[in-house]
Amino acid sequence: MAKAESNKQKKKEALYNTAFELFTTKGIHKTTISDIVQKAGVAKGTFYLYFADKYDISNKLVAKKTSSLFTNAVTAVNQTDIENFQDKFIFIIDHIIDELTRNKALLTFISKNLGWGVFKSALENRIITEDVKFYDMYLNLLEEDDYEYEEPEIMLFTIIELVGSSAYSCILSNEPVSIEEYKPYLYRTIRIILESHKIP
Repeated sequence: MAKAESNKQKKKEALYNTAFELFTTKGIHKTTISDIVQKAGVAKGTFYLYFADKYDISNKLVAKKTSSLFTNAVTAVNQTDIENFQDKFIFIIDHIIDELTRNKALLTFISKNLGWGVFKSALENRIITEDVKFYDMYLNLLEEDDYEYEEPEIMLFTIIELVGSSAYSCILSNEPVSIEEYKPYLYRTIRIILESHKIP
């Protein structure tokens, strides 16, 4: 039974990996399910065991990649001696930006296909179940702080939208400046947003 489950997981990962490769090289609209299964070396019926269509695998792939980015960043911050919530949050954002800078294909894929609904599902793990729930980690970080925050979901949404759009331009186009030049301004703005949500 364990071997059968392992084989299923390998096929599912092959589909994820192949879809990501094709989506980032050919684009979602030019990629067919036949392209994905042929390159992944699995039967078309296997695809439909896990996904409804190519847009379903795209959404799940965005959720999987996004969840992985946040989980890796939280794991990294937990290995530091940073205690202040705002400093932890900036560290997490910095870690994610650095990872996206190294992987521009991932940045492009996420930026083009990530809506708040998919993002929230990734954070809460409604789309995929094998990864850690980042949204719980985020709420736990908030609870560890000495302050309470008004509308934590709106606060997160605002910051993610800011980081996503500005990082995309700075990393891919160096516009208006490089991401390294922009980081101090970005992080200062994030701190202002965090402060504005504090409940006195």
